[in-house]
Amino acid sequence: MQTKPVLTLEEVKKIAAAAENEAMANQWKVAIAIVDDGGHLLWLQRLDGVAPISSQLAPAKARTAALGRRESKIYEDMINNGRYSFLRAPELDGMLEGGVPIVVDGHTVGAVGVSGVKSAEDAQIAKAGIAALGL
Repeated sequence: MQTKPVLTLEEVKKIAAAAENEAMANQWKVAIAIVDDGGHLLWLQRLDGVAPISSQLAPAKARTAALGRRESKIYEDMINNGRYSFLRAPELDGMLEGGVPIVVDGHTVGAVGVSGVKSAEDAQIAKAGIAALGL
C-alpha cells in the first residue's frame, strides 16, 4: 500500500496566516479557503469588507484546484479559448484563477482558493500562503 503526505491543522493555520499577511500587506479584502486533496473544506476566512460572494468563490476555486490537481486558471483559460464543454464539468464550479494546488513530494495534498480582488492577485495570495510551508 502506498502512503502519502496529508495536511495537518498546524500547516493549514500556517498557510492561512501567510495568505492573510499577503492580503493585508496589499490592503486586499478577500476570502481565503483551504481544502484537502478531496476538496473538503479545512479552513475558510473572510476578511473584513470583502463581498459575501467571495466566501462561496474561494472554496470553489480551492476545490477545483485540488480535484483537478492543477491551478484553477487552467480551466478558465480552456473555456476562454473556446472549450465551453468544461462549463458542465462535474464538481468543478470554481473555474476562475485563484485556486492553487498544494503539492508535496508529487502528491496533491490540498489547495488554497482566494477570491475578492483581481484574479492574478487572488492567485498571488494563495501562492504566498503555500510558500509558508517551505516546499
